[in-house]
Amino acid sequence: MNSVVTVDVDPICEDDAHIRSALEEASVPALMLSMMHMSGDYGLMDGDIKPGMAMMGEIQGYLTPEQQAEVRDQALAIIRQYRDGGCELPSPPDRATLHRMMQFVVGDEVPEEYLDLIIEESNLYGDDRRAFQWQQTPPESRLDDFKVLVIGAGQSGVLAGIRLNEAGIAYEIAEKNDGIGGTWWENDYPGARVDVANHFYSYSFEPNHDWPEHYSRQPQLAAYFKRCSDKYKVTPHIRFRTEVESASFDEEAELWNVRFRHADGTTSSGQYNAVISAVGQLNRPKIPEIEGREQFSGPQFHSSHWDHSVDLNGKRVAVVGTGASAFQIVPSIADSAAEVLVYQRSPNWMFPNERYHAEVGEGKIWCLKHLPFYARWYRFLHFWMMADKTHPMLFVDPEWPHQDRSISEMNDMTRMMFADYMEQQCGDDDALKQKIMPDYPPLGKRMLQDNGSWIQTLRRDNVDLIAQAVTAVDEQGITDGEGDYREVDVIIWATGFQATRFLWPMEITGRGGQQLSAVWGDDPQTHLGITTPGFPNLFCVYGPGNNLGHGGSLIFYSECQLRYIMDALRYMLEQDKRSLDCKPEVAEDYHRRFSEAAAQTVWAHKGMKNWYKNSAGKVVTTSPWRLIDFWDWTRAFDPESYRTQS
Repeated sequence: MNSVVTVDVDPICEDDAHIRSALEEASVPALMLSMMHMSGDYGLMDGDIKPGMAMMGEIQGYLTPEQQAEVRDQALAIIRQYRDGGCELPSPPDRATLHRMMQFVVGDEVPEEYLDLIIEESNLYGDDRRAFQWQQTPPESRLDDFKVLVIGAGQSGVLAGIRLNEAGIAYEIAEKNDGIGGTWWENDYPGARVDVANHFYSYSFEPNHDWPEHYSRQPQLAAYFKRCSDKYKVTPHIRFRTEVESASFDEEAELWNVRFRHADGTTSSGQYNAVISAVGQLNRPKIPEIEGREQFSGPQFHSSHWDHSVDLNGKRVAVVGTGASAFQIVPSIADSAAEVLVYQRSPNWMFPNERYHAEVGEGKIWCLKHLPFYARWYRFLHFWMMADKTHPMLFVDPEWPHQDRSISEMNDMTRMMFADYMEQQCGDDDALKQKIMPDYPPLGKRMLQDNGSWIQTLRRDNVDLIAQAVTAVDEQGITDGEGDYREVDVIIWATGFQATRFLWPMEITGRGGQQLSAVWGDDPQTHLGITTPGFPNLFCVYGPGNNLGHGGSLIFYSECQLRYIMDALRYMLEQDKRSLDCKPEVAEDYHRRFSEAAAQTVWAHKGMKNWYKNSAGKVVTTSPWRLIDFWDWTRAFDPESYRTQS
């Protein structure tokens, strides 16, 4: 138990009127816990005002306006005393009290097994418990001879650099683009924004209190990762416009020989003790092979390679696809385009979120910056609403009699709620209702968040939803599955990515000349999605099976994986090991358990088409585990699972 807690907030100097105004925008449940930290009075949890169960983005705990006003009045008095007393805090709460506070703020039971995870994830003791630490510092000569290659400068590549800097391990980052941010650098299409609340979608050790929107747009996200890269001195290690063509393991030297291709067409090579792939799963565009596509005379491009030279004003635009990207693009271009034709192969479930496009008010920002622990509890609120609470909804109840429409009673209730929301927005447009209503269970594909913009855009006079796949393209237009032909000026392919072609198109060669692409196929056998037998010292972040389909943040997963990887590198350097090679039986066991769990999820539901599945219809991209399970498995490197070479 820490006796001193670092409080990363600014001192309060504002007058009572300013504070009272700011509190109007506070999340009252998070505010109540901040009040306890400032006053030391944890008896506030025993009062009459208690937040209800946190769910579906509800940040006010279902408290009435009168209850919220009463809490804000109490808060002003406590904040005034804290301010006038020099902004000093009493002793921090013990673990048992923290556990009570967790349950109080979300109005729900928080099992004790989550306690350490939440303390760590929310930085409730003010220290980064995932930061790298040596157990016994290796000799300088060993460190001098050790070098790591990180592939990709997205959020996980930048994180890898931060951790490697903490360890003092030499490294380079190869980035194919000329900027930092990965998916948030590449996907700069109109309307691009994150669909995880930003006060949770950020590094646990580097909160950003200046997000302009609750779900911020691409420029702000790219700027955040660049700022983190600069602040933690990662940027000087990045080789921009440099793509890894191949990596081959030298069994005699126990090193990776890597070949690079640069933007000017030249190549170079280098040797590394370890390679960390941080390329992600959703970075290689997938455009369907459609007859005549190359014949189209107008501009056409994938959503992740937006052609900003193309003016859509007054144009007839076809958007092919209705997934997450199209969901953001179509409402953003409908005002300027003369006509927007949206081609839908299958509809998506969506759930209401009134804050999806909302700005963060100045009062909320003030609370985040000035109220002790407010930001940390606000982060926890989002974590708990989005994390393992929804996990049980993924799994099929074999006794449930309505398997064609849902997989369990809870899943069916969710279906009815979402369907009612979508039907209400359609009004009396029965034709549109039929087009947008999915015939598969909720959560079977990526869920989309909606603040009313999608369906209202589809109801515009200049927007037409065509519930057909594109079957052919010619010089002037598109033919759909019913044979209807429409002329268009521009085609935007919002058709997703090569999600199951992991690490493609890199050629990775391991022991015995085996090719990773051949070993993996589209059903990779790994340990934790991080390591693969026969490919020593090769680590993946956001690797096979590491996509999140039920909640949480990929940044959380990246932090778990990087802690495991850094602990593996620590073990290598401290124990003077040249290589770590995952034992086949370990990967086989993990793959078996993964496959068995994934087969019981809604993603594997009969007839379900999603990018989570491979060519055989097996779920391979997305994790069936609870967040706490993966967190626990990656807390420390397990040397018994590896063959080592000294």
